[in-house]
Amino acid sequence: MRILLLAAGLGTRLAPITNTVPKCLVEIDGRPLLGYWLELLGKNGFKDILVNLHYLPQCVKEYVAQSPYDANITTVYEDKLLGTGGTILNNKAFFQGGPIMVVHADNLSLFDPRAFVAAFENRPPQVDITMMTFRTDAPETCGIVELDRNGVVQAFHEKVKNPPGNLANAAVYILAPAVMTFIESLGKTEVDFSTEVLPRYLWRINTFENTVYHRDIGSMKSLEIARSEFPTVMAIAKVSVGLG
Repeated sequence: MRILLLAAGLGTRLAPITNTVPKCLVEIDGRPLLGYWLELLGKNGFKDILVNLHYLPQCVKEYVAQSPYDANITTVYEDKLLGTGGTILNNKAFFQGGPIMVVHADNLSLFDPRAFVAAFENRPPQVDITMMTFRTDAPETCGIVELDRNGVVQAFHEKVKNPPGNLANAAVYILAPAVMTFIESLGKTEVDFSTEVLPRYLWRINTFENTVYHRDIGSMKSLEIARSEFPTVMAIAKVSVGLG
């Protein structure tokens, strides 16, 4: 399975930090967000990782070059942001027709990647996407999902007041090859995954709940919370997620 780490975003909500540092390199407990993803995936045996670049790309390239997982990583520069779907399509050759794990590398997450892959491999016959979910403490700021008894997504509630629950989309996915075919059928180079792809796959997305740790680093408040709580979480959970 090949991996796409999305690391091209501007991170404007974390200014002024991101005036000089790309969001994926913002540090928590002395390490950039991207570094946690590279370690989690590398130590769990994933060897084909694509990192897309746009904002301050040289900073990201230099960080990757110094990583112990450099041999596993290919970087690709986007002169113009293509959206998640557009990036997937633009790098079709890299994925070689197989399943793709798509990760927003500017968020912070701890989970067992092998269990996530198993949820995809054991998905119901009609399912083409496996979505990671998590329990959020701020449901009105997230995309909340409703599931059937088999864990298949029945509805999305994107940043609404009083959503029906706190089970949120973590924006980490595994896509079957059919999803690439669908994105290609749109006939566009820029494709927003959340608005142009996910809604077309209702009842064809199963879920994997991350019960270890996930936080969307989308604001200064969430960054400060992560900086406070994550060191303790990592110390307790690292063995269970393959980092021991």
